[in-house]
Amino acid sequence: MSDIEPWYKQFWPWVLIFLPLCAVVASVSTLFIAIENKPDMIVEDYYKKGKAINVDLSRLDNAYRLALKFSLSVDGNKIKLVQTFGEPQSAALRLKFIHRTLKINDFEQLLTANANGEYTFNLPKPLVGKWTIQLESFDAKWRIQTVDKFPKEELTMLDSVANH
Repeated sequence: MSDIEPWYKQFWPWVLIFLPLCAVVASVSTLFIAIENKPDMIVEDYYKKGKAINVDLSRLDNAYRLALKFSLSVDGNKIKLVQTFGEPQSAALRLKFIHRTLKINDFEQLLTANANGEYTFNLPKPLVGKWTIQLESFDAKWRIQTVDKFPKEELTMLDSVANH
């Protein structure tokens, strides 16, 4: 009779099986995490998005021709927008805040000027992080945009010349 134990009673075969098994479990876990947390930045129809970029560029050009400049201040949950240069805009303005990574945080607000020519509104929650800010006319003839990080003490400048 032999003194050799069967393989399943020895230590090293189980170590050699355990290592690849850990890799398989980690891969399957990573796959489930990736499926559950899809990125928002993926676009379904690239062609339509590309055409929309050209329309956006014409809006930026229109804002440049009008030489529009606005200052935006954020104080807690209150946003105040004031035109500082260019042809006065009496119509309503659309202000969009686009979060850099989470589409669910994006929001927009239609603003009308008060008697002082200021556009104000209250945020549902304070701004935190990096945002793309787009300001455009109600009829979508022009657009100004910038990127800024909040919270901050100083004003955010929306300048059509800087975008051009």
